[in-house]
Amino acid sequence: MIRIYRLSFICWLLCTSTLNAQQKYDSSNIPADLSKNAAVVVRNEEQNVLVKNERSLVQTYSIVMTIMNAQGDYAASISEYYDPFSVLSNLKASLYDAKGVLVKTFKSTDFKDQSLISEGTLFDQYRKKQLTFLHSTYPYTIAYSFERTFDGYLTFPGWQPVSNFGQSVEKSSYTFQIPQQLTFRYKTSNGLQTDSLQKDQKSSYSWTSSQIPAVLYEPYSTGVATITPWVKLSPDQFDFDRSKGTIRTWENMGSWIDQLNQNGQLLPEQTKIKIRSMIAGAKNDQEKIAILYQYLQSNTRYVGIQLGIGGFKPIAAEKVAAVNYGDCKALSNYMKSMLAVAGISSNLVVLGSGRPSLDSKFSSFTQANHMILCVPGKQDTTWLECTSNYKPAGYIGYANAGRQVLLIKSGGGELVGTPVFKPEDNTQRRTAEILLDESGAADIKINTSYAYAQYEDNLYRMLEEPVNQRKKIIQELSIPNLELNNFSYQQPDKNLPVINESISLKSSQLTTTGGGKIFLAMNLLNKKEFVPQKTDGRKTSFSLPYGYEDTDEIHFKLPVGFAAEFIPKDIELKSPFGTYSTKIVQKGNELIYTRKLLIRNSTYSASQYNNLVDFYKQIYQADKQKAVLVKM
Repeated sequence: MIRIYRLSFICWLLCTSTLNAQQKYDSSNIPADLSKNAAVVVRNEEQNVLVKNERSLVQTYSIVMTIMNAQGDYAASISEYYDPFSVLSNLKASLYDAKGVLVKTFKSTDFKDQSLISEGTLFDQYRKKQLTFLHSTYPYTIAYSFERTFDGYLTFPGWQPVSNFGQSVEKSSYTFQIPQQLTFRYKTSNGLQTDSLQKDQKSSYSWTSSQIPAVLYEPYSTGVATITPWVKLSPDQFDFDRSKGTIRTWENMGSWIDQLNQNGQLLPEQTKIKIRSMIAGAKNDQEKIAILYQYLQSNTRYVGIQLGIGGFKPIAAEKVAAVNYGDCKALSNYMKSMLAVAGISSNLVVLGSGRPSLDSKFSSFTQANHMILCVPGKQDTTWLECTSNYKPAGYIGYANAGRQVLLIKSGGGELVGTPVFKPEDNTQRRTAEILLDESGAADIKINTSYAYAQYEDNLYRMLEEPVNQRKKIIQELSIPNLELNNFSYQQPDKNLPVINESISLKSSQLTTTGGGKIFLAMNLLNKKEFVPQKTDGRKTSFSLPYGYEDTDEIHFKLPVGFAAEFIPKDIELKSPFGTYSTKIVQKGNELIYTRKLLIRNSTYSASQYNNLVDFYKQIYQADKQKAVLVKM
């Protein structure tokens, strides 16, 4: 009888446990305000980080997410990363249906183990374990957990419970423990509460967020991190790959990188002789820089190398001289070494390419991902992007411009600013001649000059094969019924970021007719094709990709015996986001259409977004202007 009671009790426990789990993951239990606009709902996320000493820490992590619809499937593909300095263990996952019923469990062996070596990377010790949950009925719930142990670290795991638009959060928490003798720094989003406790020679910090509704994608957004909670952490001391250092300040980080690079600029004697021969006829330092930079571009190629401390320490210059390849650090260091032979001093520069400026009040390794070179001069400073085989000396690219970077000096580092490209620098200058005949056909010649950021955007055109160049021109020109005759791309001065494009084509029917009149669209080449919709209650601030200035001048030569019956009026628009103007002038049998558009790059408040839409809508309408031609 006792055995029967025990068996019944065990069965009751199992049923109760199953029922509790089912209720816990039942998607119908998600509050309505968290289901609204959500593709993914984070039901519960827990992260715990235990720092043991200067080189060891343990991260435990678990998350339960409900995928609400197909837009949330991105979250059902999970990847966890490791390398020789970290070990993944206890990797588990489960899949539940809409009612919270367990469908399948996964073990660590079910995760695919893959290398992260990508195209252009020669050495990389980083790997990932990946699993994609496959379920055809929505909603469904996934859960997974793991433990990661670090033997050497440069940073601490951060916390960002909302990582995407369309993601809501029921509950997320982060607990960070560290011995009291170790110091570190943290930075949080505005208003996030930090709870701390000191006990047993350890300091414990915790952050929690709950009931965060989803935000729909917002065009040009600066990101959900501007309105949702996050925490960033950085150690003050570290011990990584047999190298100890301090990163309490940017000066500390610069000092560590400088030490890593000691004796790294030695070059073979044969290379030194060649360098001196190349610059023998140079009249000044600027010519020497240009000669050696062009030599670097012509004789080396970029190859990514990520091996332990090698992710931060450049390959020795003598090695690059032997193999003619390297990553951003190696190529920048090689250029620095060649300049030293020429008697020109320079500084390595660490920055976040395509990322915001380095935070002057919070030094950390996670903000930087790239290295370039700075050559100070008596009158001007030259910045060199040493991974590019095409960019001219002094042009470091829009992703590196206009931001705070770390200049590596002897014994330390200093935050400085890279050159700022104004909208008036990033230009597109276009002129076109269009010879119309009475039938509406036209011969067209277009000459365009792209400078700075627009040079960078269009550099691929010059480098592509002619067949692909032709395809792109036909795809991108909005001229109807076109037949492409000739085209060419040139960079007339290798020392300037400018590309010239020349195109010759025909259109068998450029105009439209009606009622004995010819209707001629004035803007054939640079129309505003899309206007985003207005939004009510926008949440996030927004920014425009970059500032630029376009100028288009089109000369229409009218058919013999035709005159303009109607010419659109001049238009001038002004807004905080930029300016726009069109002007049409008639000279004899020629109509000259001029369009100018300047866009200012800046960050704008959410409340200004609909004003941007109004500005774009006005441009969209203005770009549709047509003149009316009649036979005299």
